[in-house]
Amino acid sequence: MSLLTIDVGGTSIKYALFRKGALSQKGSFPTPTSLTAYYEVLTELVKNYEQLYQITGVAISSPGAVNKTTGAIEGASALPYIHHFDIRGELEARFVLPVSMENDANCAALAELKFGAAKGMKDVIFMVLGTGVGGAIVIDGKIRHGQHLFGGELGFMLMDDTHSFSELGTAIGMANRYKARTGKDLTGEAIFNLAHAGEEISQEEMTVFLFNVAKGIFNLAYAFDPECIVIGGGVSQAEWLIPELEKELQKMLNKFRIAPFLPVIKACQYRNDANLVGAAVDFQQTFKAKVSD
Repeated sequence: MSLLTIDVGGTSIKYALFRKGALSQKGSFPTPTSLTAYYEVLTELVKNYEQLYQITGVAISSPGAVNKTTGAIEGASALPYIHHFDIRGELEARFVLPVSMENDANCAALAELKFGAAKGMKDVIFMVLGTGVGGAIVIDGKIRHGQHLFGGELGFMLMDDTHSFSELGTAIGMANRYKARTGKDLTGEAIFNLAHAGEEISQEEMTVFLFNVAKGIFNLAYAFDPECIVIGGGVSQAEWLIPELEKELQKMLNKFRIAPFLPVIKACQYRNDANLVGAAVDFQQTFKAKVSD
């Protein structure tokens, strides 16, 4: 069985053929600026792949709060024209093929659950540290969407009286705070290196970042008791991240002695391809198909 998997982003749309658990024939193009153009380019893409590879369905990773029941994308995203109507039904009518659609962070989580860092697990929290904090909650092998489709919106968690997780728990936020204080535009890696060299401001901002990510992990671990928490986003690949977070978590465990275990943290395995792979897994769950055949 072959699927066309599509990852819709604010600036580009990526696509690939998914067969036997692997991606091939990958490509991308700029995201259209209107719904009409969106329909046109996706329909042409599907027809070309259908002729060349005999695809049997289309799996889409999308921004926004995807309503699996109505086929609509609720909430908001960088693409306002895809929201608040049955876009899945419109695409199925144009493609004349089964279409599955899921939120992009949820797709990334499904990729890790099926093939990656959380393979074989049933209860997992996926945390994406990007420009904000996103994520997904997986319970008994399935995405928990929530009553208002806000399951996994970890960035809304309050870390103190005035700041959210998205404000305090990202390397980009750390770099922005450092720049505001010093005028220097540095990466998270560079700030980490300065902190270890003893530079005071970088140490302070690194402490803010690591403490708040660890605090989020600690709270989620004791709210849901998952098998592990998988961290995604660019900073997840930094070798220093997980060891430093484990140090912060150990401090919390020492302080709150009633807490009996240290949360298990893993870095995501899939990076740029996570949404494409996860979209195929979602297709499997939606239509009970074997995408690895």
